[in-house]
Amino acid sequence: MTRRVLLITGAGKGIGAAVARLAAARGHDLLLTWGSDRAAAESTAEACREAGATVELVQADAADAEATARAFAACDARFGRLDAFVANAGTTGLASTFLDSTDATWRRVFEINVLGLATACREAARRMATSRGGQGGGIVCIGSRAPAFGAPFEFVHYAASKGAVDPLVRGLAKELAGEGIRVNAVAPGMIDTAIHASAGIPERVARIVPTVPMQRLGTPEEVAEAVLWLLSDAASYVTGAVLDVSGGR
Repeated sequence: MTRRVLLITGAGKGIGAAVARLAAARGHDLLLTWGSDRAAAESTAEACREAGATVELVQADAADAEATARAFAACDARFGRLDAFVANAGTTGLASTFLDSTDATWRRVFEINVLGLATACREAARRMATSRGGQGGGIVCIGSRAPAFGAPFEFVHYAASKGAVDPLVRGLAKELAGEGIRVNAVAPGMIDTAIHASAGIPERVARIVPTVPMQRLGTPEEVAEAVLWLLSDAASYVTGAVLDVSGGR
């Protein structure tokens, strides 16, 4: 059986790495991009190879349109096609109040979470579109539950940027349905990754967990299961959906 080809941005660690490992186990070959942690990316790639996947690893800053284009070109060169895409690369920026936030933080967060995501989705869609010689495919964007809460005093900039994901997904789903492309999103809640510590507030997890109805963090693997379902034939009539993976919060 021919293995599907999946490109994942920001796949070195966290949710992206969990998606990569699960996809490898379920019969996908992979093009994985990473931003700054080479060791983590190589560890993820090796785990995927051990699961039977052919893996191409490419460094690419998600805010750099040319780097993104090079990553997709590397996928073309290695695999000759693209069946699925997961837009996972993202950043919270450093935690701060709105009053203390900076233009640099807002710009960087929006360049990655909005402009970078749109650029990557466009690169993927151009390859999948039946009108351009593609075979159709599936796109899943990693959004967030943060827009529902606004993330005051910490991540208003992040919540605002992730607020762009849902309408983007719904618009692309309608525009690309005739091209054989399904577009969906997963909106994680509090997930057990290093993202909170990286943002400078490792204590945030303990503070927010009591507000989650299920009274625990989610795992990257639980998010990965949702992503792989949306990419699978089992979700063949699902497009324009935003699936919360948030423990009820």
